[in-house]
Amino acid sequence: MPTKKRIASIIKRNGNIVPFDKERITNAIYKAALETGISERKIAESLSDKVVEKLLQTYPPKSIPSVEEIQDIVEEVLIEEGQSHIAKNYILYRYEHTKLREGREKYEDVSDNVPYKKIWKALVWAIDNDIHSIKRLNKHIRKGTMSDLIMESERAYHKDLDDAAMKILERQNELRIVIIAGPSSSGKTTTTIKISERLKKHNIDLIAMNLDNYYFDLEMHPKDEFGDYDFETPWALDLKLINEHLSALLEGKTIQMPIYDFKVGERIKETKSLRLEDNQLLLLDSLHGLYAEMTKSIPADTKFKLYIETLLQMKNKQKEFIRWTDIRLLRRMIRDSWSRKYSPQQTLEHWHYVRRSELQHIVPFIETVDHIVNSALPYELAIYRHKLFHFFPEFVKNYKDDPLRFDAYVRAKRVHDLLKSINPWEDLSVISDTSLIREFVGGSKYKY
Repeated sequence: MPTKKRIASIIKRNGNIVPFDKERITNAIYKAALETGISERKIAESLSDKVVEKLLQTYPPKSIPSVEEIQDIVEEVLIEEGQSHIAKNYILYRYEHTKLREGREKYEDVSDNVPYKKIWKALVWAIDNDIHSIKRLNKHIRKGTMSDLIMESERAYHKDLDDAAMKILERQNELRIVIIAGPSSSGKTTTTIKISERLKKHNIDLIAMNLDNYYFDLEMHPKDEFGDYDFETPWALDLKLINEHLSALLEGKTIQMPIYDFKVGERIKETKSLRLEDNQLLLLDSLHGLYAEMTKSIPADTKFKLYIETLLQMKNKQKEFIRWTDIRLLRRMIRDSWSRKYSPQQTLEHWHYVRRSELQHIVPFIETVDHIVNSALPYELAIYRHKLFHFFPEFVKNYKDDPLRFDAYVRAKRVHDLLKSINPWEDLSVISDTSLIREFVGGSKYKY
């Protein structure tokens, strides 16, 4: 008589092999079910039976799955069985305990430059909208529900902007400057415009002082061994002139703001007059708006600091959360190709400068901000699959054996594998011409 298939052992996170205990799965599902008001343990037992069944279908005899692999199967079974509310609680419970294992007993309150409370909210939203993995994104595309996903993604972003605007209004009597900062391609420019629109409804005008206009001419920038310029450091900007102009504006004076032409790499002869009136707030849109030297001439209590980042909470096929920096890289590849005449290859090769500067001069200041905006739009990855994937096989091939481009190879390989797993989405007609994504893919009604 053949031996009945069964899972005998599992691998714990510390590497130890212990006996498989189905009761632990049942208990975990039951706890998640209780949070939804389901108190019948038989339901949890039935679901854990299906988990074991799928484990046996997934893993060959004598194999030893890990705890993480089993938990992945639990998530899949709960969703497949239509128990989305239980699945949500299970996923959140799992996420919370991951943070506890990493020593963060109160992850939403820790001060290690990671906005855990905001991330938690983003994860809850992703689960509620069935978009917490690439598998779920592909499902939306196959089922024809992308339009709904796009609408919900846009709604969440705009709700975040509403909250930020309300905070500014609550302090309008003391504020003189609103700073919108964040890493490259996080959506600062569109966010700036949209915050301005909201405050305009309350008779508050935001006067934009785009600090990108204060870059030094290219001839003053050092080059690296590849002949590449570093635009990402705050010292690429004329900090002295910025502070002089800020002080003058708050004193009621008129300044002549420079205008920078990125296509030729220098400030043009023309300037733009700028003056700040009593009913106006100055708005700074810059990578390095939170960098202390940028606004050192301005009192702290007159500033409102807003930070924007692509806080996407979506797992790839390896069950790892997709890196925010990869989303921004893809955004910048598209935008650079039409707005700055940089090829996707040039953008990729330059990205190590971007990351170095972010980690040194942007990320450390997250703790100092008054509000964080999540600019991630989960549907955007399917657009990049359509527009950019065809570049990456060549990138991977060219950089694989080049030690000087190891960073570019690692990044290219990771993004290649990510995009390869996503179904492409080509129909941009369902995306509003005021959407943040239009800042990168084109077709926006806004002037950038």
